[in-house]
Amino acid sequence: MDRPPAAALDSTPQVSIDAATISKTISRALSMGAAPLDLDALVELYNELCEHIGFLLPKPCETTRHAAPADAEAHRLRARLAGIGRQARLPLPRAGLLVHVQVQLLARDCQWLLARHTAEDGR
Repeated sequence: MDRPPAAALDSTPQVSIDAATISKTISRALSMGAAPLDLDALVELYNELCEHIGFLLPKPCETTRHAAPADAEAHRLRARLAGIGRQARLPLPRAGLLVHVQVQLLARDCQWLLARHTAEDGR
């Protein structure tokens, strides 16, 4: 199965975040449960979601890096962000249903990151 390039998850994005495109990808991924499994489409969505997460993840990671070590909320946020990064680096499973579950989880994580990004940009 395809995997995102590690650099996509480790580097700061060089382009601005396209929230509309990311939202469309999330919507497509979340609607996949209503149709028969299409492994090729799921692999494509997986790669797109990993790329979007790679663009969305660096900013909140950098922000939490400067928080006080004893700040419980910052600790929870760092743990969630680290979990999203790990999830996006996992290779796709071989079984179709497990691929579907992985894509759904990444879509939810991407949705959460996009909501945070949108809220921060609105400030």
